[in-house]
Amino acid sequence: MTATRPPVQPERRAADAPIIVADRVTREFEDHRAVSEISFDVQRGTILGVVGPSGSGKTTTVRMLTGTLGRTSGEIRVLGQDPMEFSRSVRGRIAYMPQLFSLYTDLSAQENVGFVAALYGIGPFKRRRLIRRALEVVDLHDARHRLARDLSGGMQRRLELACALVHSPDVLFIDEPTAGIDPVLRQSIWDELRELRDQGRTLVVTTQYVSEAEYCDRVALIVDGELVALDEPEALRQMVFGGDVLQIDTNRAADPDMLAEVSGVTRVRQTSPRQLFVTVEDAGSLTPQLIDALRRHDVQVAGIEEHQPTFDEVFTGLVEQRRTDRGTATEDRTPGAQPDG
Repeated sequence: MTATRPPVQPERRAADAPIIVADRVTREFEDHRAVSEISFDVQRGTILGVVGPSGSGKTTTVRMLTGTLGRTSGEIRVLGQDPMEFSRSVRGRIAYMPQLFSLYTDLSAQENVGFVAALYGIGPFKRRRLIRRALEVVDLHDARHRLARDLSGGMQRRLELACALVHSPDVLFIDEPTAGIDPVLRQSIWDELRELRDQGRTLVVTTQYVSEAEYCDRVALIVDGELVALDEPEALRQMVFGGDVLQIDTNRAADPDMLAEVSGVTRVRQTSPRQLFVTVEDAGSLTPQLIDALRRHDVQVAGIEEHQPTFDEVFTGLVEQRRTDRGTATEDRTPGAQPDG
């Protein structure tokens, strides 16, 4: 399966054009291809989640987008410029928070943020205000005098985010912001990232926690350097499951074949004698028909509700589809195989 980026129509207004565009981008190293012809774009004021297992090519992709790593082929535009040729003004509108960000452990929280602000050429009077705002965004202002080494792991990660925010960038590239952080703090950091999105900033966030795709506006799933899928989270669910999923609990054992007669049912999976998971084209219109179909077989519905598949299920389904597609393609290339037509 190949996810493609729709062409930009000439009549689109500049304000509607993607703020980030990657077109068939590839990065090869001596011993392997880390990223293979990926294409996507990111609209202003949205979060693109780049999701995939460790070593899938996420960090390599972000480094190419920020200009810290060159590409082997393909085209990239961020804020209208090639990352390898960023002007000083455009670079000042971008922030990159790497996975292994180094804080100065013997400096306080506000001194770390102030140091980064100084690197961007922000004067001392304006710097004071921006430092306070950046620390308040990540809820660290009360801890501003504490040394970085005395902060917890989660607070240090939030301090790194404050450092990335201090110069008020328009675009943020954030690599694994929640790696090694407990679930409660992960939720807190994502709350902060979505607040930044709501303020109009554009974010590209990588994560190996598949469940975090839920927090993004669009999701790019990358496996082995290839873009497996690109869409909104709900659309990816539809792509895998082919419709809405209903969980039906019954008062006695039910046979999946009882629902075969209902038009619009695409799949029935039985998880226990009294529980069915039914994939349908439209849950709202088909729920009454499913209940009636079971009643005709003297089975009463004890409970019925829409099941929201986890993104782990979605990711597994997409990877399985990719393997199936690859297997079919390999069979088609087998010597002696007859081409279609």
